[in-house]
Formats: sequence, C-alpha cells, structure tokens
Amino acid sequence: MIRATIALCLMAGIVRADPIFEDRSSALPHHVYDGGWDHFVGGGVAVFDCNNDDLPDIFVAGGTNPAKLIRNDNDFAFTDMALPQLTGVTGAYPLDLDSDGIMDLFVLRVGANVALKGGPDCSFTDATAAFGIPHTDQWSTAFSAWWDGPRPTLAIGNYVDQTDPDGPFEACDTNTILRPTGGGYRREDLSPGFCPLSMLAANDARGKPTLRISNDRHYYVKGGFEQMWDIGEQRFLGAEDGWENVSLWGMGVASRDLNGDGRDEVMLTSMGDQLLQIAQSDGTYAAAPYSIGTYAQRPHIGDDGRPSTGWHAEFGDVDNDGFPDLFIAKGNVDQMPGMATRDPNNLLMQNADGTFVEKANGAGIATTDRSRGAAFADFDNDGRLDLIVTNRRAPLELYRNATPDTGHWLRVRLVQDGPNPDAIGATVRFETGVSVQSQQKVVGGGHAGGQALPLHFGLGDADAVTVIVTWPDGEETFLQTDVDKTVTIRR
Repeated sequence: MIRATIALCLMAGIVRADPIFEDRSSALPHHVYDGGWDHFVGGGVAVFDCNNDDLPDIFVAGGTNPAKLIRNDNDFAFTDMALPQLTGVTGAYPLDLDSDGIMDLFVLRVGANVALKGGPDCSFTDATAAFGIPHTDQWSTAFSAWWDGPRPTLAIGNYVDQTDPDGPFEACDTNTILRPTGGGYRREDLSPGFCPLSMLAANDARGKPTLRISNDRHYYVKGGFEQMWDIGEQRFLGAEDGWENVSLWGMGVASRDLNGDGRDEVMLTSMGDQLLQIAQSDGTYAAAPYSIGTYAQRPHIGDDGRPSTGWHAEFGDVDNDGFPDLFIAKGNVDQMPGMATRDPNNLLMQNADGTFVEKANGAGIATTDRSRGAAFADFDNDGRLDLIVTNRRAPLELYRNATPDTGHWLRVRLVQDGPNPDAIGATVRFETGVSVQSQQKVVGGGHAGGQALPLHFGLGDADAVTVIVTWPDGEETFLQTDVDKTVTIRR
C-alpha cells in the first residue's frame, strides 16, 4: 500500500533524468590492488572524514602493494598521504575505537590485523597493541562492529585456514569475536566458519541486533550456508526461528529499507544470481521475485553469456528521487572459465513501483576490469553521490555524479556523548509525502570496506522533513528541518 501510494504521487511529479557520471579517475594518485591467490578476494575501500573538513577521504587496500591513504582537498583534487606501510591488506573499516571523536581504522590483512589510531590532519599510528587487539596470523576478509558497552565489540571473518594441509577446499577458518575486557580485548571463536567475505551487524527483520555472515561456497563446497547470529542471545538462528538456509557464493552484503516498512531488505552478491531478500512482517526473509530486476546474473553489455561475479554492493540514491538505487561491483575472480571475464559493474536504478532497471552503461560506469570494493560518497559536497571503485590488477576508478535535475537531499550526522559517539546502532527515519525512508547507522557490510559518513537521503521534491532518530537504547529525537544540507543531530 505504501509503495502504491508513492507511485501515484510520483506520476504527478517530476520525472528524473537518467544518471550521468564523469570519469575523474586521473585525479587520484596511482594505486592498484594486486597479489596472488590470497588476494583474489578483498580489495576494499574505506571512506570517512579524517581531518574534520566535511569532505570524504579514502583508505584503500593494496594487497601485495602498500595500502594507501588519500586526502580529499575538494573539487576533485586529492593528496597522497603518509601512512604506516602496510602490505597484505585486504580491506578496512572506519570506526571510533576509543570514542575520542577522531576516526580510527580496523585494517584486515592476510596475516596480523592492524588497528590504526587516527590523529590530527589524517595522521595515523599503529595502535594494535595499545588497543589490546590479540595477535593472529589468519586471513581476514570480513568485519563488523557494535556497541553494547563502553567500547565496541568487534567481529572478524576469517577466510581459508592456510595452515590446513588438506586445504584450501573445505578448510574454512573459524571466525572471531573480540570482546572488550579491561584495557584490551578477549578473543572468542565463532564457529562453524564457512569462509566469509562480508559481515553486517544490524537490526534484522525481527528488529533484533543480528550478525549476518555471507559465506563463499567456493571453499566450503557443501554443508555450509549463509549465517545469522543473534547478538543478544549469542546463538545462530535456525529453522525454529524461521531462518531458511541459503547456500551461495557469498561475496558482499548491503542492507536498506526499500519499501518504507522500517525493516531492511538485504542484498547478497554472489557468483551468478545476486540475491535480494525482502524482510517480512513475521521477522523472516523471502527471496525477491525475479521481476524486481536485481538478480543481475549475466553481463548486461557485450556478448559474454557466462554468469557474472558480484562483489561489493551498496544502496544509494543517485538521482535523489527518494528511492535508493543499487551499485554492484563485478569482476571475475581471476580467470575462472565458467564465469564472465568482461563483467561490467551494475547501476540498478529503482523505480517508484520498487523494480530496478540497469543504467550503468549509459551512465558511463560499466567498466569491465575485475572490480572488488566500492563506495558511494559525495566527494565534492554538491549533494549528489559520487562513486569510487577498486579493481584487482587495475587502477582505482573515480566518478563524479553529473546527473541533471536531481531531487532535494539531506545528510544526517548523529552525535552523542560518551562511548559510541557516532551512535552506531541508531536508526534515522522520516516521511516526505512521496517516500517513507529509514536507514540504520552500522559498521560492516560491503566487501572488505565501509563508510563512516553522515547518512545520505534523497528527498525528491520535498523541501522540508521531520526526522525521527531512534538512538541505540531506544530513546527518540524529533527534528524538523529544511533540505539540501547536512544536519547534525546531537543527543
């Protein structure tokens, strides 16, 4: 009913133009994610503000090349910044580990993971020991975090156990929960592990905090599946909870409320079909109908009819019409003969009726390098989401959103005192009369990289909204505001 009402409203409103992106890749310093079989996966990018100038900066994994930190100087000018030299990096996630108001980075590696403490003007120091992060030499490929105390609990997904002499197939490593204790962290195994490539801690369709784990069937082969771990009850969900096992070549996770019911849908990328799960009112999930247009199972340009390989997925409202769109990074693992080798990235634009239509080629972003990580972010502060894409054995790509006649927009920054200053676990929602929207503030998801930026909403023709923030403990704040700006809501 909500979606039908929205569709009728839009029929009488402005029809948005097709998306257009300008290639600004040459503005970035040269960087390539490279390496052998242990870097077939990974290649994530973290986007966050490292110097408090309200411009998104970039940390990008390098594999066998050193990871790189890139400062945004505005107007698509960027500076290559000094950084402790780190190789073997598969990805990174920004979060404020010590609640000092400056963003830190948790860096995933083939080998010991690293916690980088943020300082003034995009400076970083290795604070792994200072934060009390236990040392391991596992192959880490997924990450998420949540707050249920004075410091965050960290979830780390570990891929193939490289020490297993019978591997790599059916040799998936155990995953890790790092719980804050005293001045450091206590390590707990989370098993069984089925070779995860993405994790996301968020409220699920039941409304409960749950760690979703997306696993790569290529290595667990059989007997494994996608996993849901109830954070409060500390147990995996099963058939008794209405959780149906799904086995796929899981690569990335993205979530967003697509129909205004306050429950997030979940996108799971894979080799072959990209599976969108629709949250149900009974707290379960159902596979989206094929007609929705999100399965994106084969290349949409060229003559390669073999299946696609999806990696990073991310929802973002490219044309600010009030309906989140979907980007999927695509690319062959290396030279897998059964999969497409020229595999263009997807830009699936959402229609008012909830279906999606492919627009990447016309938008100028349907490149066919082996893409891995990506991020939507407004790099020039013009209210339109731009795009950065990482590639395996090919340079970074950067695109400026030049879509004409976009709608109004609003960015919401959440701030609270004490631990968890960025209010991870909060939900922002509102109704414009054209769309009903909500977003959760989370750390995790994607493929080996995520964001720590204000939440971006497209508003269509709405020129004022009432924003409702549900803070992590359930308290609510209401704010009326005009649009086309970033608003800071302080608890």
